Amino acid sequence: MSISTLVTILAAGSLLADSTPVWDDLKTTWGPTILNAFNPQPRTVQDAEKGGFKLVGSAECGGTGAYHGIAYVKDEDYSLTLLYDKNGFIAGIQNGITKEIAQQIGYPHKLLQPPYVFFDGRYVISAYFTDPSKICTVGRTQEEFEVEGTGTDLWLQTGTTPSEVTLIPKEQKNLNGTKWVENKCVYSMGTHYWYDVKDDMDCAAFYPVFLLYNDGKLNAFGWHMLADLSSPNYEHFLVSIIAGFLGDVPQCAYTVTPTVSSIHVYLTAKPLLNFC
Repeated sequence: MSISTLVTILAAGSLLADSTPVWDDLKTTWGPTILNAFNPQPRTVQDAEKGGFKLVGSAECGGTGAYHGIAYVKDEDYSLTLLYDKNGFIAGIQNGITKEIAQQIGYPHKLLQPPYVFFDGRYVISAYFTDPSKICTVGRTQEEFEVEGTGTDLWLQTGTTPSEVTLIPKEQKNLNGTKWVENKCVYSMGTHYWYDVKDDMDCAAFYPVFLLYNDGKLNAFGWHMLADLSSPNYEHFLVSIIAGFLGDVPQCAYTVTPTVSSIHVYLTAKPLLNFC
């Protein structure tokens, strides 16, 4: 093999490696084994419909003003709601709690409204993987989806309208000086960050989002509710073991509920390689 041929092959390989999206997949729900855990989710409307997901409500992208994107759910289970842009590519994810269940369990509290927004008979909290302002205006092209994968950044909707968002740092070091509090590292999850957690805080204000970093990079996050919610999408943990497993737990949590509900959202294909 000539030197010029070898250089050409190496260059092609380098270009291929560079074109691989950083966030190359979308999986949800942690588990101690791979059974019923790390579930792949469809990243296009076409795949969602093939997988049994159904359009939620209006087909207008962002026509409601409550969030950006076209929402799809499976089996009418709003705990996992996928958001797609106007061109049918993945743009975000929601957790939803129906009004009836919210009234039964007293969650989410008024102090969490927002980030939870009441819409169409349910409370929803939304996260976006692409620029929220473009989801319902231009969307992404096939070429952009192939290059960017699941998305480019993580935005959390923090207000009652989708224009009120917070951009989450992709570099762990950039959380220094913020209200995000570093907690424990857990294999197959990452290094956890809770928002503004204090030992003597009011649990009604416990922020329902956590961040996960591996090798200093954001590659997962999740919803975390101080309530016992029912769905196969949820993971359930006893409050009594969370301190040893995940990190700091405010004292009030022990009197609010014996069981908490979470959904891990993985943005890469191999969460079992998450060693923090």
